[in-house]
Amino acid sequence: MTLIFIRIFFVVLSVIIGFQVGSFTQAGASDFSVLGASIGFLAAVLIIIFEFTMRKVSVRGLSSAVFGLLFGLIMAKLVSDTMTLISMDKNLVYSLRVILTLIFCYLGMIMAMRGRDEFNIIVPYVKFSRQDQNDEMILLDTSVIIDGRIADVCKTGFLDGKFIVPRFVLKELQQIADSSDSLKRERGRRGLDILGKLQKSQNIDIKIHNEDFADIKEVDLKLVKLAKVLDAKIFTNDYNLNKVSEIQGIRVLNINELSNALRPVVLPGEMLETRLIKEGKEYNQGVGYLEDGTMIVVDNGRRLIGQNVNVVVGSVLQTAAGRMIFGKLLEDNKKNNK
Repeated sequence: MTLIFIRIFFVVLSVIIGFQVGSFTQAGASDFSVLGASIGFLAAVLIIIFEFTMRKVSVRGLSSAVFGLLFGLIMAKLVSDTMTLISMDKNLVYSLRVILTLIFCYLGMIMAMRGRDEFNIIVPYVKFSRQDQNDEMILLDTSVIIDGRIADVCKTGFLDGKFIVPRFVLKELQQIADSSDSLKRERGRRGLDILGKLQKSQNIDIKIHNEDFADIKEVDLKLVKLAKVLDAKIFTNDYNLNKVSEIQGIRVLNINELSNALRPVVLPGEMLETRLIKEGKEYNQGVGYLEDGTMIVVDNGRRLIGQNVNVVVGSVLQTAAGRMIFGKLLEDNKKNNK
């Protein structure tokens, strides 16, 4: 409504100014006030139409173009002033000045527009700060928000810095929450709840970042691009995103790696107690889990599914998905030792 009022006011003001200019312009007995008002009205309408066609031009892109234009004017001025030190014809100097201004302004605008993502993102974060202050930025991935463990990790205070949720990550989270699949919908809503909990926490600095890369479709690639521009870390539990980020030199905080590192060390020969809950892939195996989620595969444990058993650790296998423990029943181990 405000924009409509501004446009109407602009048209009325243009008509009044056109009328005034026309009344000042006289040729004999002719009065051009009505003609001036008509020209003012037409000019205002054309400008408004031009404004409608520029809706897709972002203010950020325009600011980059203006910056490039100013840079080009400064460089043209410096180069042309240097050329005046050489004795040349004035007309030649004037021509060269115009040509250099045109060339440098063009190059400046093109370079600024090509790097508009870096320019527009970095400028809002420019600030004066002490050298010893730690204000690292950590980008949150969709997967780590849905995971939910991030809330508990942040509360411990082990992570220090500014947490940033890109707008495109929030959009993906909303799309998952609106999914027709009930499981995806539940995961998306849980992610939104976790995000709301983080925002309400007074000890956690979390912001929504509005920058989006329209030329990049995949969310993971957008996240990598934003991390490069902001020199930020990526907090995720996505294995593929982890590898892509590391290849491109981006620091990654993987919550699964943190979870694996915090699990207690288990050595061969130690005894553990677990409850067997299902069959294993191999013949006569039983599978159980420790409290931290570590899988235990027990030989000859199929007959004891549903019971608590004592297991002697035989070997430990570390995989990308986590850690697996292979062991034998305590009584079987004693028989083999006799």
